[in-house]
Amino acid sequence: MFEQLKRRWKVNSLNLLLVICTFAIGGSLCGYFGRRILLMTGLEKGLSWIVLYIIIMTLVWPFCVLLVSLPLGQFSFFKQYLGKIGQRMFQKKSKKVNVAIFASGAGSNADKIIEHLHQGDIRDRNAVVKLIVCDKPGAGVLEVARRNGIESLIIDRDRFFNGDHYLPVFHKHEIDFIVLAGFLWKVPPQLIAAYPEKMINIHPALLPKFGGKGMYGSKVHEAVIAAGEKESGITIHFVDELYDHGKIIQQATCAVAEDETPESLAVKIHELEHRHFPETVERLLNVK
Repeated sequence: MFEQLKRRWKVNSLNLLLVICTFAIGGSLCGYFGRRILLMTGLEKGLSWIVLYIIIMTLVWPFCVLLVSLPLGQFSFFKQYLGKIGQRMFQKKSKKVNVAIFASGAGSNADKIIEHLHQGDIRDRNAVVKLIVCDKPGAGVLEVARRNGIESLIIDRDRFFNGDHYLPVFHKHEIDFIVLAGFLWKVPPQLIAAYPEKMINIHPALLPKFGGKGMYGSKVHEAVIAAGEKESGITIHFVDELYDHGKIIQQATCAVAEDETPESLAVKIHELEHRHFPETVERLLNVK
């Protein structure tokens, strides 16, 4: 239960303890003030007393927990927490963004994005991964989809490039945003046009260097090392009709050691991908 709360509230063990203490002390303080206020009204215990007590507790509780959260260092958490409660009560629900992830391999980036977007209370989710799209029947990303209860689509090359580009399928699933997470096929112009600035890709190097046709996976790392680069990294960018060419959204870097190998550099790049890609996707979806 505590692990679920830590994931839901995005806190560590110490902050979870402080949050629980704030709830407990704030609730007790709220009860104290509520009773004191009721005694001042002079009402006898009865139905009207109970109704008024509930109203007072509802109004006083937020102030009590915010007051207690200050010395416990949890004010920012409770400010955000109470803000979400207010949004649910008074704001019209916004449409969630449906995301499709395209991947060709093991799907580690897809797995991290799903974990990041789907954690916590479903009512707090701004976006959900609705579909996993893959070009290889035996790819590991299909197991990622199955494990997370997400529908998968194995695409045919001819239909993808020369047919309807699966646009009817994406419309059926109400896909709003596409994330390329290790997808090796070039996306047809018709599909890019259907998702203007709503399709992003991640590349395992610092574009514009080491991009273009055939530059993927270990080939990129081999080229970086062969060129004597002292630094490599990742580039997250919008997709246009050229390979690895769209507007850059974010880059993150890592050092290339003198004794670096493609395998060791790949580990560093994966760490950067898993750290930055899910957060960037979430940020873009909040903007969109």
